[in-house]
Amino acid sequence: MALLPPLRSLRGLTTIFLLAFFTATTLTGYLTYSATRGALKRLVDARIAAASDAVIGAGQRTTAQELVARIGRTGAERDTGDLGFELTGPDGRQLGGNVVLSHTLPPGFSTIGVREGIKGLNEGRALVRQLGGGYTLTTVAETEPIDNYHAARARIYVLGFGSIVLIVIAGLTVFGLLVSRRGRALRATANAIIDGDMASRVPIDGSHSEFDQQAHAFNRMLDRIADLMAAMHNVSSDVAHDLRAPLARLRGQLDRLARRPDAAAVRDEIEDAIATSDELLAMFAAVLRIAEVEGGDRRAGFARLDLGELAEEVVAVMEPVVADSGRSLAVGPCPPVAIQGDRQLLTQALINLIANAQRHTPQSTHIAVAVSSEGSCALLTVSDDGPGIAEGQHTLALRRFGRLDKSRGGAGHGLGLPLVEAIARLHRGSITLEDARPGLRVVMRVPRA
Repeated sequence: MALLPPLRSLRGLTTIFLLAFFTATTLTGYLTYSATRGALKRLVDARIAAASDAVIGAGQRTTAQELVARIGRTGAERDTGDLGFELTGPDGRQLGGNVVLSHTLPPGFSTIGVREGIKGLNEGRALVRQLGGGYTLTTVAETEPIDNYHAARARIYVLGFGSIVLIVIAGLTVFGLLVSRRGRALRATANAIIDGDMASRVPIDGSHSEFDQQAHAFNRMLDRIADLMAAMHNVSSDVAHDLRAPLARLRGQLDRLARRPDAAAVRDEIEDAIATSDELLAMFAAVLRIAEVEGGDRRAGFARLDLGELAEEVVAVMEPVVADSGRSLAVGPCPPVAIQGDRQLLTQALINLIANAQRHTPQSTHIAVAVSSEGSCALLTVSDDGPGIAEGQHTLALRRFGRLDKSRGGAGHGLGLPLVEAIARLHRGSITLEDARPGLRVVMRVPRA
């Protein structure tokens, strides 16, 4: 089962943990305070009950004078010096005792406070017993050994449990900052790798902590990936370099052979071979160009430029070429949109997109170029009303040497769109293929300046 959204982030997990911890701590503090107060109340109730029994005696009938005398003797004892007694008669008048209550209390145990008017008592317990004949004995005792004891005890609990909460919050904050810092370093490295900087690595502080060991393992993985990619890059580049020279010599020999008088009978075949050589040379040039772009070195020369202005300039140059092929090229809305990029590479990317639309569409096809903005991105769009590409083949069209002859027809080596995608990635952007209904729409997105 998928986790709830708050459980998918460190901040959400920390918030839930803090809420649970704060609730548990508050509940524990409250229950501890209540249990302590209840235990103290029970002890005081037992004490005043014993003192009341001592005054009343073992069930024998006594006179009011005897009860007053017992109250005096009991109150004079050392361990009962803080007890209070009040004996009242049938008319409610006090007959004896060392306290005077401001109002009548109900029979049995009850909690009393400053409203009872007993000097020096803030909070306590009282036991009221009916002795028969209308006489009433009230025994009271404080539940606070010192003034404002319960308030002081509440402050102790708040400070004690509050300090625990603060320590936990501080620990989680430090832990969260540490994890966030490591996460930012990991994301920064990943973004640099995506942008083509294969030398970027996660910083290691040498502490040999779990985070440091994780960063070391991650860097070892990147080293291995970089080695594999470098090997693949070197193989493709070496093959392209090594084959270009003999292909160029072969083309030169074919060209010289075609100009010989005795080659008239096979001149057409020779010219076809020359065209094939040109196509192979163009393919190898495209492979080397992609490798150059993916290296990321061109990013150092980025400058601020207007993508709308660049699109209008390229369309003005390409429009006669497209028209000669029996197709039309028009420029749509191209408002000023500033980006940071390489003008030469972006020009090549747009020319490739226009040439790709021209090559794979029938005559009378309309091709349009437009520039727009979408959030923080600049959009360069090249669309046509030709046969288009089936949605299931969009990925194949962006793959190197991906050929879609069944759906698009025509010549090509399958490196035009991959080169455009490499240029887009160099600019920290991307390209997408969309259905223009009818035709194909290629959209390049790059960050705005």
